[in-house]
Amino acid sequence: MRAMMVAMEDHRSSKFPELTLSLFQQLKKVFKTETGQPFIFSGSGTGAWEAALTNTLSPGDKVLAPRFGQFSHLWIDLAQRVGLDVMVQDEEWGTGASPERIEDALRADRAHTIKGVLIVHNETATGVTSDVAAIRRVIDAATHPAMLYVDGVSSIASIDFRMDDWRVDLAVTGSQKGLMLPAGLGIVCASAKALAAHKNARCARTFFDFGDQMKANATGYFPYTPSLPMPYGLTESLNILFEEGLSHVFERHQVLADGVRAAVAAWGLRLCAKEPKWYSNTVSAIMVPHGIDGADVIDAAFRRYNLALGAGLSKVSGKLFRIGHLGDLNDLMVLGALAGAEMAMRDVGIGLTLGSGVAAAQAHFRKTIMAKEKKPTEQERFAQTHPEGVFHP
Repeated sequence: MRAMMVAMEDHRSSKFPELTLSLFQQLKKVFKTETGQPFIFSGSGTGAWEAALTNTLSPGDKVLAPRFGQFSHLWIDLAQRVGLDVMVQDEEWGTGASPERIEDALRADRAHTIKGVLIVHNETATGVTSDVAAIRRVIDAATHPAMLYVDGVSSIASIDFRMDDWRVDLAVTGSQKGLMLPAGLGIVCASAKALAAHKNARCARTFFDFGDQMKANATGYFPYTPSLPMPYGLTESLNILFEEGLSHVFERHQVLADGVRAAVAAWGLRLCAKEPKWYSNTVSAIMVPHGIDGADVIDAAFRRYNLALGAGLSKVSGKLFRIGHLGDLNDLMVLGALAGAEMAMRDVGIGLTLGSGVAAAQAHFRKTIMAKEKKPTEQERFAQTHPEGVFHP
């Protein structure tokens, strides 16, 4: 936030590229790509969705899209509204994209009419993470040329994402999740295959045109006025991520998510995600008991304890609340959120024991921290100082 407190400046000055040129290279490290081309748009993840589709496809093109939550539903809706023919694969909410069904559809498409596969890597509405690597494998197994589009809004910079290894063609994210910034940037990274498709894509676009961006970005500028504070904030957030190290960032998110899941189990509740293989390390969607409205939990948490919990959306409206555990977050911050959630749940009539979830998360965090420190046990310490002695606990 301090980095973003800057005066308005001339974004056409000869000095401006000193800020922007390094951003494109640094973003490639976050996407884990050597050859991908990042684009930074003033907007949101929704704008980045639109940019990814309209720059690489033409009206009437067919795309395959699993739908298993509100955000996969919204991306499908956007694709239809820009003129694409969407082949929807509905999955049960609480599960993710099915590699098997995707492979079947691609094998059946012998004429290769499907031009792209749209995957939401982390479905924020249900706390579900899909296996992008497995989807790449089935695309290859079907020997299908469809491009792979991935929404990484709530996964990139928080959950391991490998654009080159998984040969993702279009990866989409926003500034307000793993990049730890306010909302305001929609970011797309395009593969060489996607940039080649751009040359023949006929969907209408102006503000989101890759061509205009590439011409201006090459020298450190934008084709229009950018949101000036945001590049300063992005520069700092990338520095923070690389200082911690991406592998440690992903490990931290795993630890925090496991702590939340331990709390949910201690409360006697369950996640919306149906199986551990779907569990998200960035958000947990927690089902409330029958007869309880999840919106009441959220309202009590906000009004009484100044705690913002996520709501259930669409099919799961009122059935759950969500705890986000991503970005600029540590163990103690998570414990505060769990404590507030416990109080709000008790306030609306959920009969849990106050402190039970907090204690379970504490135990998990302590165990994890001690394992990292690799502290010797009491018996090991005794042996170091009394090599001939007998230890009596």
